[in-house]
Amino acid sequence: MNKKVLFVDDDPSILKAIDRLFLDADIEILKAEDAKKALKIIQDQIVAVIFSDNIMPGMHGIHLLSMVRDISPDTVRILMTGYVDLQTAISAVNDGEIFKFIVKPWNNDSFVQTAVEALERYKLTQSLKRADVPALRSLAQTIELKDNYTSGHCDRVAAFAQLISEALGLSEELQEYIKHGAWLHDCGKIGVQEAILNSNSKLEDREWEVVRKHPIWGADVVTLAELNPVIVNIVHYHHERYDGKGYPAGLKGKDIPLEARIVAVADVFDAITTNRSYRNQRPVEKAVDILLAEKGTQFDAELVDIFIKNLDKVRNLIGKEAVSLK
Repeated sequence: MNKKVLFVDDDPSILKAIDRLFLDADIEILKAEDAKKALKIIQDQIVAVIFSDNIMPGMHGIHLLSMVRDISPDTVRILMTGYVDLQTAISAVNDGEIFKFIVKPWNNDSFVQTAVEALERYKLTQSLKRADVPALRSLAQTIELKDNYTSGHCDRVAAFAQLISEALGLSEELQEYIKHGAWLHDCGKIGVQEAILNSNSKLEDREWEVVRKHPIWGADVVTLAELNPVIVNIVHYHHERYDGKGYPAGLKGKDIPLEARIVAVADVFDAITTNRSYRNQRPVEKAVDILLAEKGTQFDAELVDIFIKNLDKVRNLIGKEAVSLK
């Protein structure tokens, strides 16, 4: 796998510190003192990840990373910034210019972890571009390993979503794309730290904001991999709510793509009926009560009715997955 990581900073002491930090890492370090040299490297070779300081003579980092996105869209872009321009960095993340930002002075462990996660994201994008159906499922299962409580989640969500799709009479081709999207719906969690995913306490506001970004990060990955728009929609919008109070876009009602509305029902049902870091699994009956209570608010009422109408089939699917539910 390509492990070239380019660091751009006009301060030579910063680049030397980075050299020492990654001395024993299995990463090929590239360095540039300004944006012009960085662009030359990007044009001459394939770079997996680029870290850039923001305030630099000649061209700021955000502008540089925007140009890198046009030249090498698969390159994962990370901004290093001081507190003075923190809001600029946040805006860049929200606009999709960059994957993450690092505030100076950084924590060394977090800095290295960000590089590792960025390389994982690059690897995921490249794998998706070459992937066949078994590979897509395998990738989804690999992502699940970040969260101790989601083993088998992607398979179950795909099965539940396919059951709803069949009941709606959707075409076999569309059903297949929905299955693939359900497998990959949480692929954006590749950018969320495991400590956050496995937290058994209430998340702090800053941690919750990181979690809320995973649909955007995931949609960016599957878009770069040129997967079908149905898959992109599922990854991007599976946390939207029918009443418009979801995330990341706050879409409402039928503005939420049908495929995302289907997976939303399947995703929440499985989350309720399996163990999570923050609570124990609940019975199917309790999950049904929650779905009914959220009809027309969190979920599309028609899809909830279809799912519950096929509850016997749902139980059969749960049995096949060897999930122990009361």
